[in-house]
Amino acid sequence: MLWLKAFHVIAMVTWFAGLFYLPRLYVYHADATDAVSLDRFHIMERRLFAIMTIGAVATAVFGLWMIVALPAYLKMGWLHAKLCLVALLIGYHVWCYKLLRDFAAGRNRHSSKWYRGFNEAPSLLLIGIVVLAIVKPF
Repeated sequence: MLWLKAFHVIAMVTWFAGLFYLPRLYVYHADATDAVSLDRFHIMERRLFAIMTIGAVATAVFGLWMIVALPAYLKMGWLHAKLCLVALLIGYHVWCYKLLRDFAAGRNRHSSKWYRGFNEAPSLLLIGIVVLAIVKPF
């Protein structure tokens, strides 16, 4: 079980690194005007999204594997709350993909200031997820 937890955390760190950095790229992309910069941001965002999606999938696989290995986890309230936050995180990940597609198609509708605010959501979710997983308050 400890190996599963270790790989779950490693994958989660990879996922969150992307969730923190991709919206930051969007901040700079929203302000970019020259073709070279726009092309560079498209490439960087696409590659980062691929890496963070691998991290997300690996996080889910190792998390589910732990639940299969120890189904008693499903009776614990903290896990239910954590999974609700993870569901929000997956929604945020999907939203990041939509924004990536909008940038790629030249349909960005948000300012760099909006992306700065958007960039804060994963931090709040990370705090909640880590507190629930470590403290297990329920």
